[in-house]
Amino acid sequence: MVSVTDVPARRVAKPHKHQRGLVLIGALKLLKGALFVAVGFGLLRMLHHDLYILALRAVEVLRLDPDRRAISKLLEKVTLLNDHKLKQLSAVVFVYASLDFIEGTGLVLEKRWAEYFTLILTTAFLPLEAIKLVRHPNPWIFLLALVNVVVVVYLAWLVRPMHHAAAKVPTA
Repeated sequence: MVSVTDVPARRVAKPHKHQRGLVLIGALKLLKGALFVAVGFGLLRMLHHDLYILALRAVEVLRLDPDRRAISKLLEKVTLLNDHKLKQLSAVVFVYASLDFIEGTGLVLEKRWAEYFTLILTTAFLPLEAIKLVRHPNPWIFLLALVNVVVVVYLAWLVRPMHHAAAKVPTA
């Protein structure tokens, strides 16, 4: 006969502690990926159209002054775009969107590789954002750079070796 004391104690698995920050960052990456897919398709829809006329109509609809320096510079830049450049630009946008989808999915599923992947990619783009912020100071660019710095610091904290060692130590 087997008594209760003879049966080895079962270890009860602790419930997985979700990292809300990872899920939030992942959701934002998925949202950004969806936005870039829409931008990519928007660029493809502009193929075989006179982009200058489209831009001029947008300026009129938005009731912007086409004689303002920034608007006239933008209209000049639009004339440089052709179908080949639009296709190239849309391809780059789709690649960027796919990276956001990979990062976002991995982070929402709390995959370890996604933490490193996102940390590496986000860190790689920080110098470009710093250059953009220095050349064209703008509150939106500053906010974007600040959010990315916070993401990098959070992910660096999350993937540090001591964090994993503490998470794996069984408690009695």
